[in-house]
Amino acid sequence: MKKFLNDPKRVVPELLEGFALAYPEKVRLSGTNTVVRANPKAAGKVRLVTLGGSGHEPGLSGFVGTGMLDCSVAGEIFSAPGAPKCIEALREACAGGKSALLVVLNHAGDVLSANITMEMALREGLNVKMVLTEEDISNPPGDRRGLVGCVAVYKVAGAAAEKGAPLDKCFEIADRMQRNMRTLAVAVRTATHPSTGNPIFELGDDEMEIGMGQHGEAGTGRMQLKTADETAEIMLEKLLEDLGVTPGEELLVLLNGAGATTLMELYLVFRKVAKLLESKGIKLARSIIGEFITTQEQAGFQMMIARMDAELLELWDASADAPFFAKP
Repeated sequence: MKKFLNDPKRVVPELLEGFALAYPEKVRLSGTNTVVRANPKAAGKVRLVTLGGSGHEPGLSGFVGTGMLDCSVAGEIFSAPGAPKCIEALREACAGGKSALLVVLNHAGDVLSANITMEMALREGLNVKMVLTEEDISNPPGDRRGLVGCVAVYKVAGAAAEKGAPLDKCFEIADRMQRNMRTLAVAVRTATHPSTGNPIFELGDDEMEIGMGQHGEAGTGRMQLKTADETAEIMLEKLLEDLGVTPGEELLVLLNGAGATTLMELYLVFRKVAKLLESKGIKLARSIIGEFITTQEQAGFQMMIARMDAELLELWDASADAPFFAKP
């Protein structure tokens, strides 16, 4: 493992300190390992809070900012933060906004912390609702992991909250986005855990695995490495079938690099996606390509599609100003 580190035990506080120092006009640290907006939204507006392990930068704290998240509670590398830290964040959020929406990715540790946190919040009388993102189609419905689709939920629910929508409406928007999105990941090379130096999984030089989870969880099966066009077609067909997309519908397409996959490769994949959608009579309403949630130097990407309606498109297009997601 070759990484520019200091003390492996201090990776998370040091990376968050560096992050806050890099974007002081947008974010600041609040206590230990919690990132909040530098300029809070107006009093009374719903606050959006998320939680998750570190090591996936820019996710999740990179999406704290105007029109998106108000708070991100960061855990240790690939580990969920504890409930005591999460309830602190919700108390602060509810104090400023009177209510909060907690957005959680469906991973065992995150869900455990979130459920305990919600129990504590309800006992304290906090006005909080929780949305679970679970759009990874490599698992059956009811047991699906949350991948990069959380970014779309942050964006549309954050825009609704910024406009002053009440908690019930923000929840409905987040839930609608969640129900209408699907994600599939592919990996061609493993990552190493920055605290231990150990590889997360093993793949042969001529292999790839479609359906790989965020941390190297097993996918739907390994196969010989395919071309960009072949990979795009395999993944898109699975996503369209699972979501039940029909000609004439409008889609958002998001390609998320896993950490070591170049923009060159992502644009090659996207080229084929766009052509396939056109050939099927499906409208590519919006698209975004980049690195949003990574896993260190893992090579591969996640493809997300989402069925969009007029309201979701308006919220997606609304202005936002987070360190790693900005719209004028």
